[in-house]
Amino acid sequence: MRITKYTHACVRLEAEGRVLIVDPGTWSEAYALKGADAVLVTHEHSDHVDVLRLAGLGVPVYAPAGAGITGVDFTPVTPGSTFSAAGFEVQAVGGEHATIYGGLPDCPNLGYIVDGAAYHPGDSLHVPGVPVETLLVPAQGSWLKMREAIDFVKTVNPDRTIPIHDAQLNERGLESINGWLAEETDNGYRYLAPGEHI
Repeated sequence: MRITKYTHACVRLEAEGRVLIVDPGTWSEAYALKGADAVLVTHEHSDHVDVLRLAGLGVPVYAPAGAGITGVDFTPVTPGSTFSAAGFEVQAVGGEHATIYGGLPDCPNLGYIVDGAAYHPGDSLHVPGVPVETLLVPAQGSWLKMREAIDFVKTVNPDRTIPIHDAQLNERGLESINGWLAEETDNGYRYLAPGEHI
């Protein structure tokens, strides 16, 4: 599987000519969707779903049941369900967006494990309870502390770790977070700039 990181939380997964996109939000590049066969959306926030781009894309879109996404048809997904998207086997886990303050936001959030190989948790630190080869770890967010991200990586214990959810970091912040995650975890941590892949 080829994994390409785009700006913020958008990730492109490719295998045998099939293309699956996760969280193409308003901060990500439009060309990340080129040739997409299906799209997974973790939750309704615009940094994870660009409704205008998806409305005319003409491919299946999967999002949490109850998500407040209007203007684009999507297949509702519930926690614990498994389904096929673009020929990839997807397992939906979690269910709730991480709390920022005062119980908010209160919206559904699903993490997706794709082909048992890559795990995108969206805006949560839900531990899936199954082995994961590649963890896409949120690096920054109003709902996240650095120690929580480090502990999340250690608990999931993947073979490799790639940071996502990083568009609000300047160069100094990114350098600090990369340093902490690389030094404090032993899980193949590697930063990918937008457009880079493994």
